[in-house]
Amino acid sequence: MEINKRIKYEKELDDSFWRWIVSTPGGENVEQCIQCGMCSGSCPLSIYMDYTPRRLIAMIKAGFKDEVLKSFTIWLCSSCYTCTIQCPMNIKVTDLMYILKQKAIENKKYPKRFPISVLSKEFFNMVSKKGRNTEINLVFKLLLKTNPLKFFGMASLGLKLIKTGRMNFKSDAIKNIKQLKTILNSIEE
Repeated sequence: MEINKRIKYEKELDDSFWRWIVSTPGGENVEQCIQCGMCSGSCPLSIYMDYTPRRLIAMIKAGFKDEVLKSFTIWLCSSCYTCTIQCPMNIKVTDLMYILKQKAIENKKYPKRFPISVLSKEFFNMVSKKGRNTEINLVFKLLLKTNPLKFFGMASLGLKLIKTGRMNFKSDAIKNIKQLKTILNSIEE
């Protein structure tokens, strides 16, 4: 992963991003961060991240909106809540990662062929249309959008899952889809 090392000037930073994060439920305590590093030191995936959680919070505070939203860090978070539990300032770091994922999708800044962001988007689209997901369709869309050649390597596993009844082609839907649409529309507003 290559980190952008270009110097940013103050006029290129987005201080409204910082204010938006703090005004969002789950992000309200971010301004209390003392940069102690407990979140980064306790994160089991921090060694794979382009920016550690501590650095990401510092970047949010400084207004590096594009870099934060394009980072792999927010997509690598496994939601184990270790960082949140370890934080002496009670910052909900895991909730912050979810907020950043939503903002990245909204701003179309997520890594385009990165499996986790594709999976998140496809899962949400599928559930918002039918109220449920169909694993085989989700996996199929994921592989086509990230690594189509991998589809052939996983075909035998897919056939075994279908044969044993662990995965099927049937697409289920909830009974009252209008109610789901109303709920989702109220969230977006």
